[in-house]
Amino acid sequence: MTATTPKATSASPDFCQGIQYFSETFPSFETYGATPAIESGKVAIANPKEKAAVFQTLLAADALRYLTLQITGSKASGHPGGFASQAEAYAALVMLGYKNIITEVGHHAPGFYSAMFLDRSLEDMGIYTVQQLRDRFREKHGLLGHLSGYIPGILAPAGPLGQGQHFAMAAALLHKDKLFPFTIGDGGLGEPYIISSMGHFHTAFPNVTNFLPVLVWNGYSQEHHSMVSLKTNEQMIAYWQGNGFAEVVLVDAKEFDDKNQPGDYVDSTAFSFEQRLAFTQAVLTGVDATARSALGGKLTVFIIKQLKGAGVHARGAKSHNLYPKDTLDAPHIVNALSERALPVEAWQLVRTNCERAGGGPAAKTVVTEFELPLPELGELPLEEYPVGGDPKVSTTAMGRLVAKVGESDRNFLVTNADGNEASGIANINQALKIIHPTTDDLYNQAPGGQVYEPLSEDACAGLAVGLSLMGARTLWCSYESFAINGLPIWQTVTQAMAELRRPTPSTITLFTAGALEQGRNGWTHQRPEIEAYFASMMRNGNVFPLFPPDANSIQVCYDWALTTKNKGIVITASKSPLPIRTTFAQTRQGLRDGAVVLQEVESNQGGSKTVVFAVIGDMTLMPVFEAASFLETEGISVKIISIINPRRLYRPHDTAWDTCSQPEGGFLDDEKFAELFAGDALIGVTGGASAMLEPIMLRSTCKRDTFAWKRGETTASAGDLMAFNGLTAQALTHRALELVH
Repeated sequence: MTATTPKATSASPDFCQGIQYFSETFPSFETYGATPAIESGKVAIANPKEKAAVFQTLLAADALRYLTLQITGSKASGHPGGFASQAEAYAALVMLGYKNIITEVGHHAPGFYSAMFLDRSLEDMGIYTVQQLRDRFREKHGLLGHLSGYIPGILAPAGPLGQGQHFAMAAALLHKDKLFPFTIGDGGLGEPYIISSMGHFHTAFPNVTNFLPVLVWNGYSQEHHSMVSLKTNEQMIAYWQGNGFAEVVLVDAKEFDDKNQPGDYVDSTAFSFEQRLAFTQAVLTGVDATARSALGGKLTVFIIKQLKGAGVHARGAKSHNLYPKDTLDAPHIVNALSERALPVEAWQLVRTNCERAGGGPAAKTVVTEFELPLPELGELPLEEYPVGGDPKVSTTAMGRLVAKVGESDRNFLVTNADGNEASGIANINQALKIIHPTTDDLYNQAPGGQVYEPLSEDACAGLAVGLSLMGARTLWCSYESFAINGLPIWQTVTQAMAELRRPTPSTITLFTAGALEQGRNGWTHQRPEIEAYFASMMRNGNVFPLFPPDANSIQVCYDWALTTKNKGIVITASKSPLPIRTTFAQTRQGLRDGAVVLQEVESNQGGSKTVVFAVIGDMTLMPVFEAASFLETEGISVKIISIINPRRLYRPHDTAWDTCSQPEGGFLDDEKFAELFAGDALIGVTGGASAMLEPIMLRSTCKRDTFAWKRGETTASAGDLMAFNGLTAQALTHRALELVH
């Protein structure tokens, strides 16, 4: 092939504007490129062994490589190497009609964008030419550096490693007739969650195998050799077989190399043309076989073994990232683009195939471009307990509603790693059953259940939020102390929901067994610092931590959460029997205004001072009410306020609410804030992180202080643990008196 550098001519399709290099010829193009391998009106090639289909798959792989390097080079930034090493596999999936493709590797983003450009998906965001593709790469309102649901045709976000399989499994569970391939890098394979989460999922749902891991085994991670680079092919196959995969297909480029490249990992773009075709054919038939196997009921993996950076500007880990020196004018970039250049006619052929594959552009066909139909829940059976009546367990009250949701919506799934019974929500298990291959009524487990209980919080959070992202209702339950292990993917999804182009049910969580209930378990079970994580995320604009003070309040909170879209709703509650302090109407007010007054006692002494307690949580109210009783005897007026929905207490400009795809404003105005919180002294009280009190402390102008969690310790009771952290009636009283005198 000889490369030239003309501008797109009048004979060039408009979309080619911005392609810097075209070749004059391409081997066998006249023979195998005369007509598109995907015929008009078809969604895939007819036969993966047919020469024209193989040839045009190779063209698609080279087009993907060229565009990946062109757009990253245009900004001297981005990640071309990983995607380049599996371009044949991605091209094969498309040519076979599979477009519901997900990745575990955020660094594959420029390759995915190239694919979305080729099938015209990006026209939905005004990208019609390669020049526009280049201009908007890694720019605001453009093609961000890692994948996001903001991009037409992209099914799921990809950033932190070890997450993509959750999205693929969730989609497979909801759409059992479709294939959901997802690429995994061998660098990311070191994340333990990937294999273990698929193992538990397969045990729970043995008939759901229509997700297909595509391992990109290129020998390198981000900056060095991958940890699995020394495995032999036999060892790699045995690894997947040992983890329950019935079909393992590995295509190794080394077996096709006719250029005597050194090492176990080689670059197929350096082969003779005949061997390039042979390698591509092996990939195409291998992908076809694994796709059929996965759709046919077998847990299956496809592995492509090829050197990282194949066909781009560098090889190995050096191909991973572009730096300021890697511009489109740099000789090594010019050479790489020239090597991958295609004739104008080839570009049109590739585009036609990509557009026809799968029935049209991904932006018009993949499952996440449509809102998943949801069954109506009707009116939930809320039960209002009398204020001041017998203490009730909040989580149990919510569990009854959760059971009703599951009975009405068979796609609804509850996930929990530490056991629902331990959180006071055994009634969920009793009604919905734990998904388990062993049927046992004593333990409420059965194969067809709706409660998913792996021991990994990552797997719990991953499937729950993956299902929510794909359009289903879910609930992730966890001990507050351990939920931190599942938060990375929860955060990924809530951030994605903030920019998603369609409505989807909010991710809802229930975090129980707070630090104050875990005295004898010691500090390992006392980690309420997680609340600082949510406090910071409130500024995203679509994250709502909720703190119901009792069993009435939690029901209203959950009922409200179910009506929301594209939000992250975090419900934190105790599993201990606690007093009923609010009516349903009060919580509805608290959800709207952020807080509600629980008690207001004015001293009968003229000119008395007023202390306001702003309290987050349920158990933390106990020392506050005790302190209030003493202060009243001292002639101090006291107001106790329960902070139920702190996000409402920010000012509108404090959060990015108006940038969210399903924006929800509703902030307490200054007049109402003053009406609630004005006094001579304000004391914020929480059994968790003090950061959750920020909205109140930002706006209050009176003397104020904060009482919050410090650290854990082994104690005999919640009272002892509160005392260790300074959360006592005596300490609150003492500080209140100091502030008002």
